[in-house]
Amino acid sequence: MPKLEFDTDLIKRYNKAGPRYTSYPTAIQFNENYSADTYREYVRKSNQSGRALSLYFHIPFCDTVCFYCGCNKVVTKDRSKAAPYLERLHKEIEMQSALFDRERKVDQLHWGGGTPTFISHDEMIALMNKTRQHFNLHDDDQGEYSIEIDPREVTRESIQLLRDIGFNRMSLGVQDFDENVQKAVNRIQPREVTFATLNAAKASGFKSVSVDLIYGLPKQSPNSFDYTLDELITLNPDRVSIFNYAHLPERFKPQRRINADELPSAEEKLEIFGHTIEKLTNAGYVYIGMDHFAKPTDELAIAQKNGELYRNFQGYATYSNCDLIGLGVTSIGTMDNSFAQNHRQMESYINAIDSKELAIARGVTIDHDDIIRREVIMQLICHFKLDFKKIESKFNINFKEYFAVELNNYETMVNDGLIVITDSGINVQPRGELLIRNICMNFDRYIQPEKGTSNFSKLI
Repeated sequence: MPKLEFDTDLIKRYNKAGPRYTSYPTAIQFNENYSADTYREYVRKSNQSGRALSLYFHIPFCDTVCFYCGCNKVVTKDRSKAAPYLERLHKEIEMQSALFDRERKVDQLHWGGGTPTFISHDEMIALMNKTRQHFNLHDDDQGEYSIEIDPREVTRESIQLLRDIGFNRMSLGVQDFDENVQKAVNRIQPREVTFATLNAAKASGFKSVSVDLIYGLPKQSPNSFDYTLDELITLNPDRVSIFNYAHLPERFKPQRRINADELPSAEEKLEIFGHTIEKLTNAGYVYIGMDHFAKPTDELAIAQKNGELYRNFQGYATYSNCDLIGLGVTSIGTMDNSFAQNHRQMESYINAIDSKELAIARGVTIDHDDIIRREVIMQLICHFKLDFKKIESKFNINFKEYFAVELNNYETMVNDGLIVITDSGINVQPRGELLIRNICMNFDRYIQPEKGTSNFSKLI
């Protein structure tokens, strides 16, 4: 397999803002014309398909605020504040489950946040029991049931409890091992705490552990991040995500507490990212795409090798043929050929549930052209190649005629060696893999790829 190429000048030239394509169309196309009644109609169509289900639960509470965070969250020291929210979440489970055929298996389940382990052990057990009562979960560990973990919020007993109630995968938030960086972003997390959490996960039989890092944080430098990478490799997780920090204090209030003068320069960020790729691939990790790496034996790498990799709102995934039910404030679901999002404000979410209504606030219906483009983008972003005949056969189109404008727009990328276009398809080259978002934007009818859009983050 050709080695990934990191071309600094090329990346600078293409470093525009663009979608991460966890959905297509992206969330900026969501609108309030999509209602709970619209959602019910798509659930009805979904039930006719018999597809498996995926469940996402948003648990928004955090004990302390991390200054870099742009998530929908409630920061509080008062653990009792979770109870009223969980009461509504239980009611939403009842309302949502009543719409779906009981026979449909839940192949994926994910608790995100916030900090899901903010809630007590009894509340964790009750939430999973409620889910099992109303949805058809696997009992044989065959599902992909994952949870986001803040190592500061768990004990060995917590980890064992999570395994006992059905979780088999977790992602650990680390961000950076350097103490100076941790202080600058208000996330003090000793390495011993992180290592103890991963060791407890392995001892409890978790199938896969992922670690999240962020580059571009205050007080980071190529040297300091090299130390973080050394610690990461020693930690030896199954998967690694390296996210680019986007400093948007005008949008995210906690970021206003970050000293912008302490942020690494664009050149330093490039150096950090380039060195990260080199170091992780030399350590044996496979570059999955964008900011994800995995061991060759991990299911994510295997899925990519077998042509079965997919992207959803949690990033790269191994189960592609699932309808996703979003549960909790701000959660997004994918139902048949539509996307639906719950209310983003806690008060609105609670009012809807208390009124015995679905919490759907907005969404978007996907037309036939969207479906074709979504498939094209998904193939490129997951597998770095596109077979024209597969698209033609699936959608009964002539690819070169249907996408004549888009193929013509690729001239610069072809000349820059990012892609090769043949009679049979598009092949992303090693120097183009890091620019896959730019390559995919060419098929996005809602944005101009040469300009990008300020609604999204930049590549670097």
